[in-house]
Amino acid sequence: MISSFGSRLAAEFAASRHLCAGIDPHAPLLDDWGLADDAAGAERMGREVVAASVGVAACVKPQVAFFERFGSAGFVALERVLADARAARLLVVADVKRGDIGSSFAAYADAWLAPGSPLEADAMTVTAYQGFGTLDGAFGYVREHGKGLFVLAATSNPEARDVQRAVRADSQSVAAAMVADAEAFNRQVYSGEVVGSIGVVLGATLNLAEFGIDTGERQAEARASNPALPVLAPGFGHQGARIEDAGEIFGALGGALLANESRSILSGGASGLAARIRARAEAIGAALAQSD
Repeated sequence: MISSFGSRLAAEFAASRHLCAGIDPHAPLLDDWGLADDAAGAERMGREVVAASVGVAACVKPQVAFFERFGSAGFVALERVLADARAARLLVVADVKRGDIGSSFAAYADAWLAPGSPLEADAMTVTAYQGFGTLDGAFGYVREHGKGLFVLAATSNPEARDVQRAVRADSQSVAAAMVADAEAFNRQVYSGEVVGSIGVVLGATLNLAEFGIDTGERQAEARASNPALPVLAPGFGHQGARIEDAGEIFGALGGALLANESRSILSGGASGLAARIRARAEAIGAALAQSD
């Protein structure tokens, strides 16, 4: 029987692994590593992050755009990074932010979630601003093949604020609706499991109340009997959010937190990479243990 993505996340959390190690091979970082700004450089960085993350980080998250920019050679490089992670049984969240309707979105799901695809990952980031139902093309992989989705809800880029804080006809903000829809899916499909397989992306540098997202104790009791909602949280480390403040930032939504860090572990080059990943993973695990 195939384990759900949420159950595999729960195993990582039980081992105090909450770090999502970002793989962002953009030009300044590649230069910092002494690597050329090309597909070979991106592959080298990605494979080294994977090797250093096994048994230490909960997952890795390649930012696909930094591979796509090299065309077909970039995709070959990414395929090799993903193959290393699969061989090591390290969870991968493909940061692809795909969103569309009907057969188009289903094709994106085929690319990133289908078993045997050269780009196969354990989960992918998605946008659902056309409606949560537009993600239907991926739900088969989620239910039947143990895959996961992280739906953009409240992101830190200022250009998104007007859309994400907009209030719908049902009086929910767009961001809050993404959270509610993900929780409803998990409640329906993963009742009885510790962690659901559909998560959301929430920026750690945000005041979530401004986006209409309730993180208070009133919601904690309501959520207690449901699978925990996985939260992929960029913004820790280089962007300024402190992991020690995670409990205050996410409140009742912080039970299944994946803290993403990229530049804080990638800056400084290949030398010391493993030590940086281990140090951040241990600091994040310790801070979240104290906030329980």
